[in-house]
This record gives sequence, structure tokens and C-alpha cells, in this order.
Amino acid sequence: MNKLTIIGNLTRDPELRTTSTGVNVCDFTVAVNRRGRRDAQGAQPEADFFRVSAWRERGELCAKFLTKGQKVCVVGPVSARTYQANDGSTRVSLEVTADEVEFLSSRNSGDAAGNYAAPAAAPAAEPQAPGFTAVETDELPF
Repeated sequence: MNKLTIIGNLTRDPELRTTSTGVNVCDFTVAVNRRGRRDAQGAQPEADFFRVSAWRERGELCAKFLTKGQKVCVVGPVSARTYQANDGSTRVSLEVTADEVEFLSSRNSGDAAGNYAAPAAAPAAEPQAPGFTAVETDELPF
């Protein structure tokens, strides 16, 4: 079974195109940070980059709602493709065909890292059903 799950951030805005047969496909790249590893200067964590293709309606939704920097979870089969770089070296590209795409950042959050502000205070609660006790959210341990 070939199924990969990645969680990372888009490195650029998605690009939607249509094949010659009229099928929509959306392409984007996801950067996935490696835990515990830093580059030579210790500033940024090392990352792996995955090219993602989302087809048909899934691709249309990705193109409509995703933008550079947003956090996503992608599930699908992965393949490796080799190519010649401009300097003549042989490189490998990891490509995922998206079976599932979960948007983990809000489109309007303005925060690409997915850190959300605390929600506004809830309106006054309705009367409690018998056997239940109202609890303030400040009292919750999580």
C-alpha cells in the first residue's frame, strides 16, 4: 500500500489548470519541517518539499481556498521522479496525488502558521437540562 500523510505549509499559491480533455488539476507545493533538525546556522529547521496534484472538484476547492503559507494535511500515494537540474545534477522530486486535503489554517485568519486567537466570549447560555452543571471555560484543564 502506498499512502502518505503530510502536514505542512504551502510554499506558493496553488495553480489551477485544465487538461486537454477538460479535467481540472491544481498543483501546489507543501514544505514539511523535519523535527529536531536545524540548518547549518541553526536558524531554520530542515524541510522536505512535496509537489501535490489535486484533481477535479478537490483541485477546484484547493485553488479557491488555499494560499501561500497556509497549513494543510494531504493524504495520497507518493511517487519519486528524477530530473536534470540547471547545473546538470540529477535531482529527485517527491510527488503526491491528493486523495484527501484538509485545510488546517483558516483562509481569513491572516496567520499562516495556524495559530488562532482565542474565540470571543460565548453568548449567555440557555437554561441547563436537569442533571447538568454549567462550567466556566476557565475551569477546564485543557
